[in-house]
Amino acid sequence: MTETISAFWNQYGQLLTDGTVDTFVMVIVSTVFAYLLGLPMGVLLIITQPHGIWPRKWINRVLGWIINIGRSLPFIILMIAIMDFTKLIVGTKIGVKGAIVPLVVSAAPFIARMVETSLSEVDAGVVEAAQSMGASVPQIVWKVYLPEAKPSLILGASISIITILAYTAIAGAVGAGGLGDLAIRYGYQRKVPSMMWVTVILIIVLVQVIQSVFSWLATKVDKRLR
Repeated sequence: MTETISAFWNQYGQLLTDGTVDTFVMVIVSTVFAYLLGLPMGVLLIITQPHGIWPRKWINRVLGWIINIGRSLPFIILMIAIMDFTKLIVGTKIGVKGAIVPLVVSAAPFIARMVETSLSEVDAGVVEAAQSMGASVPQIVWKVYLPEAKPSLILGASISIITILAYTAIAGAVGAGGLGDLAIRYGYQRKVPSMMWVTVILIIVLVQVIQSVFSWLATKVDKRLR
């Protein structure tokens, strides 16, 4: 058994290491850029509602439609559909760099809805109190909405990151690199079932670690549990 594991690692260890690193790069970079787009969109969805602190019906409606359309497209179809746009932005359609653009485009609308859901849980009384004291819209967003919704935002971030991780595995189907690419190229195409199982186990471990860490963080910042 030990010899079998050693032989497997000698043959595929470097590939698995590189694939894991590529997956980390795709997830981290895509998450950062997706939040740079999705977080402001989620905030706008909340504050521009008819009963929001900055009601703007048409902005809310148009933004809602854009986000709904973005969430409706299956990731693999979106990835193929915007390949020319991806090449324009990063200079390539494939590999880790080629996967980041569609990952961001696909994840940003999802994150926007997650942020909207988190902010909608903030007590309206706290928001009204801030308004009565003359706080501006940006001040209410930064000092009321985001701090009050922090535990929910952190839990939402774990869901978003795990979703992006799942998307990276799908991206492997079109040569994006990472663990998904290894599972397809070696586990399926070259008939190496052990590679398939190892990549699946690695992804499961990553999901468990991400969920555990973010659940712990959400508990630490939740004022209701102190």
